Amino acid sequence: MAADLAGLRIAALVASGFEQSELLDPKRTLEAAGARVDVISPQPGTVKGWNHGEWGERVKVDRPLGQAKPDDYDGLLLPGGVMNPDRLRIDEQAVRFVSAFVESGRPIAAICHGPWTLIEAGGVRGRRLTSWSSLRTDLTNAGATWVDEEVVEDHGLVTSRKPADIPAFSRKAIEVFSHAMAGRRR
Repeated sequence: MAADLAGLRIAALVASGFEQSELLDPKRTLEAAGARVDVISPQPGTVKGWNHGEWGERVKVDRPLGQAKPDDYDGLLLPGGVMNPDRLRIDEQAVRFVSAFVESGRPIAAICHGPWTLIEAGGVRGRRLTSWSSLRTDLTNAGATWVDEEVVEDHGLVTSRKPADIPAFSRKAIEVFSHAMAGRRR
């Protein structure tokens, strides 16, 4: 993970109920590689994590969703947890935010239930991806090819299944985000 992501800005879009490790672990890894990761949320102030079946810690929101501009970011991180993407996929502003990344082709890293929001944003049709197994039918019905693999990358879309996949997910996200960074530097 020696990629230099200095100057890269990543938006991590979450609502309360995000799986804590699926936000905090990739965030730390991306930041250690030099990226700036902003927590964006429809809720101002703080959002509360979910930690393997229990409420977890509060995380500071760096920018409320209403003030965040997709064009200010080079990539998007979509953590899972059941509650988080379920709340985001019914929030029109959140769906528009994600759609901006889909439409522009900027890289997106989504883990566990994170791809639920991508369905609403039109980001899975014709794509090969993975997720928590309960999303298989939803993703297939939305036109994706679902596979049961630790990490999958399809043209800038990085997906993984669960917290145990976070190390592979983070490595692949850094690789894909570093390609975006290289393109920006040209």
